[in-house]
Amino acid sequence: MSTLFDNGQISRRELLRRSASGFGNLALMSLLAESGVANIKSNPLAPKRPHFEPKAKRVIFLFMHGGPSQVDTFDQKPLLTRDHGKPLPFAKPRVQFSSTENLLKSHWEFAPKGQCGMPVSSLFPHLSNCVDDITFINSMYGSNAAHGGALLKLHTGSDNFIRPSMGSWVNYGLGTENRNLPGFVTICPTSLHGGVYNYGSAFLPAAYHGISLGTPGYPNSPVENARFRFTKNERLNRNQQSLQLELLREINETQLGETGPDIALEGRIHSFELAFRMQRESAQVLDISGESTSTKKLYGIDKKQSNNFGLQCLLARRFAERGVRFIQVTHSQDRMPQEQWDQHSNMKFCLERNCAGVDQPIAGLLKDLKSLGMLHDTLVIWGGEFGRTPTAQNTDGRDHNPEGFTMWMAGGGVKGGLRYGSTDDYGYYAAENKVHVHDLHATILHLLGLDHERLTYRYGGRDFRLTDVHGEIVHGILS
Repeated sequence: MSTLFDNGQISRRELLRRSASGFGNLALMSLLAESGVANIKSNPLAPKRPHFEPKAKRVIFLFMHGGPSQVDTFDQKPLLTRDHGKPLPFAKPRVQFSSTENLLKSHWEFAPKGQCGMPVSSLFPHLSNCVDDITFINSMYGSNAAHGGALLKLHTGSDNFIRPSMGSWVNYGLGTENRNLPGFVTICPTSLHGGVYNYGSAFLPAAYHGISLGTPGYPNSPVENARFRFTKNERLNRNQQSLQLELLREINETQLGETGPDIALEGRIHSFELAFRMQRESAQVLDISGESTSTKKLYGIDKKQSNNFGLQCLLARRFAERGVRFIQVTHSQDRMPQEQWDQHSNMKFCLERNCAGVDQPIAGLLKDLKSLGMLHDTLVIWGGEFGRTPTAQNTDGRDHNPEGFTMWMAGGGVKGGLRYGSTDDYGYYAAENKVHVHDLHATILHLLGLDHERLTYRYGGRDFRLTDVHGEIVHGILS
């Protein structure tokens, strides 16, 4: 049967051809939800019960791509200052990324901050006012000295296989609190060192894949990117869209009837549905015009050096308060590699520039969440894929160091004003209360009410989990 449109005689087959060639858009096709195609399978993003009572409902992961130097930020080492220029008095790791020279002291002074007296570098004047809400884990360690492997390890639990990302596991385990938004959003993710695999769902159903918004280093790109992807269709009216979707429904139902369950097709159907709902709600999330001038200043959006990351952090809060389960915000400079956190040389200039770009936005996020009553059930995580060596590379630089580095957490059931674990006297190796990346993942899931040993997915004949066969909960940081 041929159906005619109001504005001319166009057959349904012709409409489908135009749609396939780009005439329609994702938001238009997602009206499948209204036509019932999304009911081919129940909603995989529906809220799910955690294994036990959670401390946190959501996660905001502030990822510093490249590996921040722990001994210049949150891990004060007086002996490093005293012995500047001398050889490291013990053996370096057998596996190193590059060769390094003698000890290199920090360019910046540390001072005790907050009621807890936590030593913080002068690189973070704004964040130093929030230390009473933060647990600093100074004894992190990993297993890979290369960016690619270390990023995959931190994000997926594996440095040499394609596995579901942490956000996808959380999305799979808990679903989303808001059916009109995704459960997992990553803002300005890096395209380097694993790229999409760092927020992909791998063998988990496609519905748990992270939704990416924006490009690193480009102001306002998350907003512009989302507007481009989720705008209202201006080419077809609603009646025309309904006819298009009717035909697509017939084709999809026919294919599923012939082939049986098809994860790829079902994932595509769910993405259409979500995109349609997002075009209504995402516009509200991304429109910050209603935010007060004082709030924008709080995030540093009024300053050139911090406006880009400030916008990302503000959007993270807006996604969080609307029920998105896992939000990642990445600070990276893909288009300007010399300005990444990967400072093999020219560290004084680059690290000061990077910290100035993130210090006020991160402090603003913590203060804003706290003032809104959200910090107690929002887990905020900060860190990179590894740390840096206390020994010098290229006179004023530090090499990769997965042997000992710092990450921190705030809110969401962790203690405030705490320093957990330590590195050696010079900051090279994790020494006391060591915390592996698997332990970090187990602890994050625990705070969300998920048992990392029970959160599994059967694939290829075995049960997989984020922590593989490892992981111990770090009880010492829990409130």
